[in-house]
Amino acid sequence: MAIEKHKTVVLYPSLGVGHLNPMVELAKVFLSRGVAVIIAVVDSPDAMARLATTNPDITFRHLPVPLTGRDQQYSHPIMRTIDVLRAASPALRGFLRGQVPAVDALVVDMFCTDALDVAAELGVPAYFFFTSALADLAVMLHLPYNFPAASLKDVPEAVLRFPGVPPIRAMDMATTVQDRESDIARARLRQCARMPEARGFLVNTFDWLEARALKALRCGLCTPGRPTPPVYCIGPLVLPGNTDGSGERHACLEWLDTQPSRSVVFLSFGSMGIFSEAQLREIASGLENSGHMFLWVVRNPPEHQSKSIEPDMEALLPEGFLERTRERGYVMKNWAPQMEVLQHDAVGAFVTHCGWNSALEGIVSGVLMICWPLYSEQRMNKVHMVEEMKVGVVMEGYEEELVKAEELEAKVRLVMESEEGNKLRERLVVAKEMAVDALKEGGGSSDVAFDQFLRGL
Repeated sequence: MAIEKHKTVVLYPSLGVGHLNPMVELAKVFLSRGVAVIIAVVDSPDAMARLATTNPDITFRHLPVPLTGRDQQYSHPIMRTIDVLRAASPALRGFLRGQVPAVDALVVDMFCTDALDVAAELGVPAYFFFTSALADLAVMLHLPYNFPAASLKDVPEAVLRFPGVPPIRAMDMATTVQDRESDIARARLRQCARMPEARGFLVNTFDWLEARALKALRCGLCTPGRPTPPVYCIGPLVLPGNTDGSGERHACLEWLDTQPSRSVVFLSFGSMGIFSEAQLREIASGLENSGHMFLWVVRNPPEHQSKSIEPDMEALLPEGFLERTRERGYVMKNWAPQMEVLQHDAVGAFVTHCGWNSALEGIVSGVLMICWPLYSEQRMNKVHMVEEMKVGVVMEGYEEELVKAEELEAKVRLVMESEEGNKLRERLVVAKEMAVDALKEGGGSSDVAFDQFLRGL
């Protein structure tokens, strides 16, 4: 799409590299359309510097913010994030005022609701970039209208219903809203109630994958009595491979080269996916007993975090496990090039924590997922992935203290050996094709949606 005049957008991520990286991927889409991009970063100056080096076409600006909450004890980490972002509003205001010519839009992530006030004061159209599932957005927008009188933690088996999504047990709602009376739940509900003030939502998903949630949003069912801003599904936007910056092919990929097609189970749980030593041993036993090839990313358990960053595999895993599985297992410390692993022909299943970026990476790679949610909105994502999208199966017992080895073994066998696994894998083949189609230039649903968004600027 040709842009009639030079446009500039400012992207404003929340704290942490996990929020900064998706904004960089969005920036690349703007640049491909001839739109200039500035990413205003409140924290992560080191990560910002690295990203600026590898993305010279994107302008990065660090916003100086007064030190906030350094010595304060917060009831939840996100409460500090909210405080810091609120303290950053004057710096954001000054930055936007200083832009000549004025910027055409401000795009913020879901925790940056205070930036809506800055945008309104300056007359800058504000949009949300929503980096979780569209179904999560449907839930969040409807939550202020549909929050139970009791705290969710007190009625874990209660079933909540929201437009456009499958029924969700109270225990599977986001961890931030489990306790109705907590500071974080109140803060998140206030943020959810303010989100419709934005001009629209850019969402990292695609129409085919979440058609029912998209219909509910566009019909106004999620914000009764109030207009719902336009929703633009512009994904899937996923991080490219080889994100460690080395430029070299990782040794685990060479190991995968020697394995048969679709024979390996990949286990990776995100940057915050940490298990107890007892759980690591259950995982090891389940993998060993399954008889299948595996590639497993292991992090130090909480009880060992203060001792060393690198896990001591011999001490953490069952005695003799590494030797017994040497011919069919590859255990990695802390990190793997996830996208490159998932796209490798040898990988047949993905045991995931259901973070939305990981879910999309599994979908665009056509890899069937075993859903083991851990924190945040991941339990909701599990519901969408298993019940609605049908791109995975659930690891039963994730809400308990331990997932037993027998359950992991059973789920690995189900996805790798059974007819049910084959049928689900066929669904993933279609999902992968539809993800590619969505991004096709000139006609894909996500490409068209982004052009529609740009025409409104």
